Formats: sequence, structure tokens, C-alpha cells
Amino acid sequence: MRLDFNLTSNIENNVLVIKTEGYINNDGGEKISKEFEEHFTKGINKVLIDIKSSKVINSIGISYLIEIIEKLNEKNGSLYFCNMDSTIEKTFNIMGLFQFAKKVDSVNEIE
Repeated sequence: MRLDFNLTSNIENNVLVIKTEGYINNDGGEKISKEFEEHFTKGINKVLIDIKSSKVINSIGISYLIEIIEKLNEKNGSLYFCNMDSTIEKTFNIMGLFQFAKKVDSVNEIE
């Protein structure tokens, strides 16, 4: 399991696409949040997090995602996830994140 964290991002169809790699903990959550803030202040209000290369997320990492959801909700935005490991998907289901965020297969599904 990869414990360090990296991300890449780009804008596709007016959606911020963040691809993560590694453990989403305090460090990973903070990096995701900073990347989000940089684009959110410029008017981007749809975010897709591709977590294919992240197999573990802890409660602190999830708390950063909840903060992003709250900010997006204030601006009628949306958070999406794709390429989720089954363990992370179960965790998100248990925590109720899919009441506020959506699972998609790709950025092409986002309107």
C-alpha cells in the first residue's frame, strides 16, 4: 500500500478532475482541499475525484471531502467520485456520503 500522497488535476468540460494517488489521510485531504479551493475561487463548482490509485482513506481524509461538499452545496455545485475501490465505496455508503455526492464512471456523465 502506498502511504505517500500525490494528485494531478485538470479541467474537462468545466469540471475540475482530481486524480489521487496514495493514502487519503490528513496530508492527502489537505492537498485535495487546496486544489479544490484554487479552482473553486475561480468559479468551478463541479468536481470529480478519481480515486483509482487510492485504496485507503481515513476519517480525517473524509472530513476534508465533507468540507468540500458543504462549500459546493453553498454554490449549487456537485462532487462526484469515480474508479472507487470496493472498500472505499462501502465506507462512503456507510458514512452516507452518497446522499451528498455522486458516483459516476467518467467525467462524460457529468452535465
